Amino acid sequence: MRETVRVRRRRLRFIKFLLFLIIIYIIGYGLYFLFTMPIKNIFVSYNNNDYYYPLNDQLILEQAKINNYPSFLLTTGRSIRNRLLNNEYIKEVTVAKKWFGKVFITITNHQKLFYDKQNNIIVLENKEVVTNDNRVNHIPIVINYIPDTIYDYFVDKMAAVDIDIKIKISSIQYKPNDVDKERFLLSMNDGNHVYLTLYKFEKINEYNNILPSVENKKGILYLDSGNYFQILE
Repeated sequence: MRETVRVRRRRLRFIKFLLFLIIIYIIGYGLYFLFTMPIKNIFVSYNNNDYYYPLNDQLILEQAKINNYPSFLLTTGRSIRNRLLNNEYIKEVTVAKKWFGKVFITITNHQKLFYDKQNNIIVLENKEVVTNDNRVNHIPIVINYIPDTIYDYFVDKMAAVDIDIKIKISSIQYKPNDVDKERFLLSMNDGNHVYLTLYKFEKINEYNNILPSVENKKGILYLDSGNYFQILE
């Protein structure tokens, strides 16, 4: 009788030990699965309408170091954000991790303001400059020298130009006269020309509203003084 009880106790201890091993295995496998589970889906969006900058989904994934879909758990949103902010074109990044291995990345970029032909650089809205990346379509080209004393002021004014107006500007020429040392001539893609001074530079944002009043004729629009339109013969 006693021998039977001992056998039962041994069996019970063995079963408990076996259950313990099974539980440890399940927990270990679960942890292994969680830590090694890769990112399943990555969604990249751009919350602006500045469509002429050299960023694309593949570049974003490579710079964030998630192009090989690493561990979902070990890849933090902060690490993705910090890596992407090293790109001079990127202004802000938000990263959201969702269930089932999904990562959502939203990019806000610094707008390109203009291409400085003299120095072969592109100037961004944060006043950073990047070497010409051969993507200067749809941005104005500054064709001559602008004095250092007014260059920063000019950049600030360009940053305030609406995007839908900016893409209509073909070239910008610094063109002072005896009266105004902050005078510029803007050549538009539609064949018109606009004279502006820096302290009235925001008037260029009214360009689309002004065109109907001149019956879409070609000429020179003087917004630096007088606000009048001279028709070209």
